[in-house]
Amino acid sequence: MMPARTLAWMLLAAPLLVAASEDVKLDRMPADVRPNDLVSLQRGAQVFANYCLGCHGASYMRYNRLQDLGLSEQQIRDNLILTGAKVGDLMKTGMDSRDSREWFGAPPPDLTVIARSRASGAGSGADWLYSYLRSFYRDPSRPTGWNNTVFPNVGMPHVLWQLQGEQVLKTEVQVIPVGSKGDVEKREVQKLVLGKPGAMKLAEYDRTVADLVNYLSYMSEPARSFRVQLGIYVLLFLGVLLVLAYLIKNEYWKDIH
Repeated sequence: MMPARTLAWMLLAAPLLVAASEDVKLDRMPADVRPNDLVSLQRGAQVFANYCLGCHGASYMRYNRLQDLGLSEQQIRDNLILTGAKVGDLMKTGMDSRDSREWFGAPPPDLTVIARSRASGAGSGADWLYSYLRSFYRDPSRPTGWNNTVFPNVGMPHVLWQLQGEQVLKTEVQVIPVGSKGDVEKREVQKLVLGKPGAMKLAEYDRTVADLVNYLSYMSEPARSFRVQLGIYVLLFLGVLLVLAYLIKNEYWKDIH
């Protein structure tokens, strides 16, 4: 059971996190990444297992649920389980919470429903994650050497930096015309620039992040596709039932009307 102190902290912090997210302009998740794209979900699951599961857990998700993505137990065991866990086990991290608190200042959050919890007025949880994972930059003042424009002063290092490369935050001065008398306004704008390229090209990295976010969205509600499909069938059934009920009503009341 979750400790009362932890639950109280989450309830108090949630409005602040949502407010902070709404202050940031989020990039939209690519429209061509579909929730039912099994290839994208499989790639995302692989990235999650290799780069995320070492620190973050998904303690409400079991490995064998990945069979819904078209993977066999043997494929899951060979490619996605990097510890001694069994296929039927929960996807827990091997990191000790005391160590993570010492290294990062706080234990890394569980990612089972992160895609739902990050939704706000600024965009969906998928939009937030897609923007966040592409917004790390080098910051020597931070303990990890990394910072993030979507989540300033985040304690998490950039685990995908070898793929993306190293970005730097630069300040540019924009000159904006004001009025019709030739007046101008100077405004400082911060912009991320790739300082050192990584193993992937920009478009390739963005696609990898989109696949990862697609998997995180799936993990937050694995039954979503089935729920939507079932809802369509139920509505069709109710529509047919409505027609039959109307015909029966007319048959019963035809002598009166």
